[in-house]
Amino acid sequence: MLDPQHPIAKLLKEDPRYKIDAYAFVFEALNYAHTQLGLGSERPAEVEEEGEETAAREAERHLTGQQLCEAIRQYALEQYGFMAKCVLNSWGVTNTGDFGEIVFNLIGIGQMRKTPDDRREDFDDVFDFDTLEQSFKITLPEG
Repeated sequence: MLDPQHPIAKLLKEDPRYKIDAYAFVFEALNYAHTQLGLGSERPAEVEEEGEETAAREAERHLTGQQLCEAIRQYALEQYGFMAKCVLNSWGVTNTGDFGEIVFNLIGIGQMRKTPDDRREDFDDVFDFDTLEQSFKITLPEG
């Protein structure tokens, strides 16, 4: 159960277009992009000043909107196969622009970060949802 005080719980109340599953899926796809696809350029660690002390943040790997959409496409096909479009639609996601809305909602509540170059429009029309499952291939085990 999601704590009602969690920023995502508040976001879901303010913007009910997308299910919590869609937000969780974006985080999972981001992790998939880094770990499985090796996507993302490394940004140097940042140092935040806190009075007399400084706290170094870990180096971050940043993805463009287009890279994240490609990771989302591949991860959705891996997880849901021919049902990928249906599953995403059930969460309120009907096009790649919806992923931009989700990401920028998460940025707005401090759950993701962006660079000065990142724009919501970077997610628009990256791939066609109507042809999403056409790139899915069933591979049978050998032997």
